[in-house]
Amino acid sequence: MRSLKRDRTASVVIRGHAFIQNLWRGHYELGVDAIPGLNLAAAFDELAQVI
Repeated sequence: MRSLKRDRTASVVIRGHAFIQNLWRGHYELGVDAIPGLNLAAAFDELAQVI
């Protein structure tokens, strides 16, 4: 990626990064029953079912 051309693009990237960090830190009840190390993948599976 060469650069972020628009403020909206930067905002999406920043929010996505913050969301992933919060998932890793356990701030959401997503993927809590998963095998350690696979909780991020399990969280996305749970999100896909809801959406």
